[in-house]
Amino acid sequence: MLALNQTLTAEQRLQKAVMSIMAHDKYVGLSSVLMIGDRTVDDTVPTACTNGRDEMYGRAFVDGLNDAELRFLILHECYHKMYQHLTTWKHLYKKNPPLANVACDFVINVQLVDGDGGTGFIKMPDVGLFDEQYRGMDTAQVFHQIYDSLPEGDDGSGFGAGMDEHDWDGAEQLSEEEKGDLEREVEEAIRQGVLVAGKLGSGGARELEALLKPQIDWRDVLREFISTTCAGNDFSTWSRPNRKFISAGVYMPSGISQQVGELVIAIDTSASIGQRELTTFLSEIKSVCDTVNPDRIRLLYWDTEVCADETYDHAETDTLVQSTKPAGGGGTDVSCVSEYMTEHKINPQAVIVFTDGYVYDWGTWTCPVLWTVYDNKQAKPDCGKTVHIARNKL
Repeated sequence: MLALNQTLTAEQRLQKAVMSIMAHDKYVGLSSVLMIGDRTVDDTVPTACTNGRDEMYGRAFVDGLNDAELRFLILHECYHKMYQHLTTWKHLYKKNPPLANVACDFVINVQLVDGDGGTGFIKMPDVGLFDEQYRGMDTAQVFHQIYDSLPEGDDGSGFGAGMDEHDWDGAEQLSEEEKGDLEREVEEAIRQGVLVAGKLGSGGARELEALLKPQIDWRDVLREFISTTCAGNDFSTWSRPNRKFISAGVYMPSGISQQVGELVIAIDTSASIGQRELTTFLSEIKSVCDTVNPDRIRLLYWDTEVCADETYDHAETDTLVQSTKPAGGGGTDVSCVSEYMTEHKINPQAVIVFTDGYVYDWGTWTCPVLWTVYDNKQAKPDCGKTVHIARNKL
């Protein structure tokens, strides 16, 4: 293979490529993710490799790529890390290792090619795997579509290794503490990326924000709930479900637009809530504020008691996500929220509870309550209205 850019070492080219990505409007929000883990050059690696945290690049492979291809490769490894592929899809790897590898790569490469929009800033290397039929699909969907179509005796290895290897065993060797630290670090990096990209007006802000929330238009869902409750309607008088949400498993009534006064948002911070869940919950608050325009937000963090009580008026909601300080980590008893509200004479127009739904007593409420239950379809609150939201996986 003819070596390119002989004046720079592979290490120098990697560093230069990373810096150019971090300076690019489209990818500036990925800066914190790009800084996670180690990035090294290894003469024994044929292409590139990641264990979900650290990245290794083959020297000869890097030397054979032009700048746009190298940037694509770095972003490809970054997306594996950002999506936490090697932990999220471990069960697919155990079922069929070759297909788990190619399914992850198809998902990432389609997104990167589409995201570039033909600008030429990044270019997929010739050995990359790409098929537009997988556009809009997650890794599991791609995996099963290929798996179900394989002839008997074909293990899927015919796709080849693509442009990188995935060290599933190395990911498995991380301790539980290391895995937890990595998950929290990635989620926080994405959260910071959303804030940075949003402040700079980056074109990638919306895509990063999508990683932090389910694939449901929360703005519409919350508008339906808030407008209906603030119109003074009893839950029993809500109109038939809005059909646009039914396909997503969300049954919400139609409503009308109204101004909202005080809104309580109660966030579950019990021990079963990890960084992924908490980050998802917090990422939705800004959308709530933008959509229903509340006069005031009362933010309550709870486990078996209300651990923190924060109040933000309308002018302060823009800084809520950056300034809030979650607290908790104990057991789970959501009734503490309704009891706390009664004790402190908190009478909002509505309450939105974010939880994973591992609750035994749903409490007694004197105001409209919307349960937003994360990744737990078995949870069925016995009061109020419920939206089940799926964990976002790519």
